[in-house]
Amino acid sequence: MTRQLTFIAFAAAALAACEPDRGISNPSALDASLQAAQDDDFENDRGGPRAVYTLTNQAAGNAVAVFTRAADGTLTPAGSFATGGTGTGDGLGSQGAVILSDDGRWLFVVNAGSNDVSVFSVGTAALTLASRTPSGGLQPISVTISGSVVYVLNAGGDGNISGFHLGGDGALTPIAGSTRSLSGTNVGPAQVSFSPDGRRLIVSEKSTNLLDVYAVDANGVAGPRTSLTSAGGTPFGFAFGPRSLLFVSEAADPGSASSYVLGRDGDLGVVSGAVLTHQGAPCWVVITDDGRFGYTGNGNGSVTGFGIGPDGGISLLDADGATAVVGGVGVNDIALSGNSRYLYVLQVGDGPAIHAFRIQQDGNLESLGPVAGLPAGTRGLAAR
Repeated sequence: MTRQLTFIAFAAAALAACEPDRGISNPSALDASLQAAQDDDFENDRGGPRAVYTLTNQAAGNAVAVFTRAADGTLTPAGSFATGGTGTGDGLGSQGAVILSDDGRWLFVVNAGSNDVSVFSVGTAALTLASRTPSGGLQPISVTISGSVVYVLNAGGDGNISGFHLGGDGALTPIAGSTRSLSGTNVGPAQVSFSPDGRRLIVSEKSTNLLDVYAVDANGVAGPRTSLTSAGGTPFGFAFGPRSLLFVSEAADPGSASSYVLGRDGDLGVVSGAVLTHQGAPCWVVITDDGRFGYTGNGNGSVTGFGIGPDGGISLLDADGATAVVGGVGVNDIALSGNSRYLYVLQVGDGPAIHAFRIQQDGNLESLGPVAGLPAGTRGLAAR
């Protein structure tokens, strides 16, 4: 019992660091000489308008705040669009609260305060609300899509995942028999995501130290859960890379990340286990499309960069783990542009802001500056 209580306290401290609440920084100016070589923005982009999206997550009415992205990676505010639902006004403790379909046509967002999910049609100049659907549980915090199959992770009540079919008009239709329980109650789920081939769903559980795997059949129905104890404490966000690589952040002090390979049978094999970031509470994760670099967004207000080897092994780009610093308040999500040339970091607290960075050839980050004006409680980040 003493060991269990110690772990719970340890995890709680890590989670608190992932939801900081005040401060802001002033990043350095962009070196203009680096800009010309990377302004051709369309190569390897996956379609859809160049933009960054985040959730205002307000209890009085949720909305998506949109920022257009210039070819040099800089952002310009482009308005907000009501989801029709409500947020929580506070932290969600998750990754994947707002996501884009692979073709860039649809944007999916959670309404954690009203227990539903909104789907937007993505236009060149605006978002159009296409549907709003009960999430299949309480307090949806993360969503994922593969083809026309969508799954939502619900953190409230006993917690579950629940599946839907996406129609051509943006409507979500529940998939019969798709709702599955997590490993238990009060497990602190953080993210749900499909594997690249759409045959598996992964869920991270912060409080239990588990990574759950669900096989998904041809009809989109998730099967029974299998679970693996994570290599590091408090697994939080994760991202897939080439060759079935899974890159996972671990928020437990002193902070770490691990890499795995997802086998054809759904087993997760550890490649690099619990590589220390030396930065507090790494919680959010991305991998560049070429699989060379991974980044964690850290609750202490920094970004840690990793080099990724051909075998999936990970190593720090910087000995101290501080590849970029956005301020002492903390990071609450990160996202890559569709061409993996730009990294966007949501800094929360007093005066939330989105910081833009250009990814250099060696994986280091060049600051492009922040865009502010977001309300307190803003959470989630997606980019194209």
